[in-house]
Amino acid sequence: MPFRTNIKNTKIAMVMLAIMAVASVLSFTKPALAQDKAAPKTGMDRVIAKTENWNGKYDISVSKFLGNIGKSTGIYMMFHKQTEAEIAQAKAEKAAQLAAEENNPFEDAPQEAGWKYIVMIAIGFLIIYLAVGKGFEPLLLIPIGFGTVLVNIPGAGMGMAPHGMLHIIYSAGVGNEFFPMLIFMGIGAMTDFGPLIANPKMALLGGAAQLGVFFTLFGVALMNAFLGTDYTILQASAISIIGGADGPTSIYVSGKLAPEMMAVIAVAAYSYMALVPMIQPPIMKALTTQKERTIKMEQLRYVSKTEKVLFPMLLLVLAILLLPPACPLIGMLAFGNFVKQSGAAERLSKTMENELMNIVSILLSLGVGSQMTPEKIMKKESLGIIILGLVAFAVATAGGLIMAKIMNLFLKKKINPLIGSAGVSAVPMAARVANKVGLEYDPSNFLLMNAMGPNVSGVIGTAIAAGVFIATYAN
Repeated sequence: MPFRTNIKNTKIAMVMLAIMAVASVLSFTKPALAQDKAAPKTGMDRVIAKTENWNGKYDISVSKFLGNIGKSTGIYMMFHKQTEAEIAQAKAEKAAQLAAEENNPFEDAPQEAGWKYIVMIAIGFLIIYLAVGKGFEPLLLIPIGFGTVLVNIPGAGMGMAPHGMLHIIYSAGVGNEFFPMLIFMGIGAMTDFGPLIANPKMALLGGAAQLGVFFTLFGVALMNAFLGTDYTILQASAISIIGGADGPTSIYVSGKLAPEMMAVIAVAAYSYMALVPMIQPPIMKALTTQKERTIKMEQLRYVSKTEKVLFPMLLLVLAILLLPPACPLIGMLAFGNFVKQSGAAERLSKTMENELMNIVSILLSLGVGSQMTPEKIMKKESLGIIILGLVAFAVATAGGLIMAKIMNLFLKKKINPLIGSAGVSAVPMAARVANKVGLEYDPSNFLLMNAMGPNVSGVIGTAIAAGVFIATYAN
């Protein structure tokens, strides 16, 4: 039965890749039936085309990187008095940010050939099929699929400004940090940090999984060198966060660093989150032996309520002192978790993790689907982002697995390397996948609670990586 399921999953993956490959190849060539005049370059084409005039402003510099990190700490900001030049720079950056936020991603987009909309509608229906027929994260993929279908219906205008429903959803919370912040608040209310508190070593696995995020920066450099792309360090940073398998964080970082790429980055991030059950198991099996997969881990110790209440507060204080740019994400995560663990406002906690989380997830996923339009997805640059995002996610999974194997060289009580794959921040999907693969080799080996330790630490790790990129390059 598992073998037949794997065959079906392989066929589904091949169909998806075939559709995207055909669409990409056709999008690189001039359609024979289309007689439209060449439209002026906008969006991603325009931004990338102008990067040669930046004169190395965003080149990678180790000294500048470390300097910006030091200046971005809360400790430095508390004691440093801003100079007039710094105040002027801050005002200019604020004005630029407001101008970027007012930019409408639906305006001035060139009219694409009609066949491209048919392809995107077909992709939307395929996404819905994967969600309903195959059970691939229906909470995410059903609204993403419907958003894709609805926004590509010619003449419907659901994505058009100012009154199109999908445009209103995107402008209200996807194109800024509003929905991602609410999602992090809900994640905090749903998360139990007990497994991480009980076994703090698991934080190393969550940290190791961030290898995919930073490794992708080198992948971007290689693509620029050998494939003729021209991604900047800002765009590379936004693409790299996809490796954390965290959709809200990807949207947040791309909005800060590369708003012109937010559409395809959001689509890639949420797609890889939903396809965790397909992407991770082959990597997990390739990097572990059967003996390692059957390692049994002992039950975690009891974690007191006091520890659970103090943990989010300590996490927030550390973020305030060391990395304020990560505080929006860490702060909302800590807020939601503190409300849950304190037990003082149970109604708020239940609202955060149920009604509010469900409503925002629907709106956020519809907004992500609304960005699945031909002018944003069927482009060479978009294909590069999708490939790099997959590389980042694969390397992140491998990083957690390899770190677990390294830790076993020094630990008396061995850990099952499969839980290292849960270091990506797809909560609790990655932990469930680690548990499922472990059960395939030993039906009595339940790894779910042990896998939740690296899983929740991955959420924190990705938020920290996002803060590092924003602290270093946002200015």
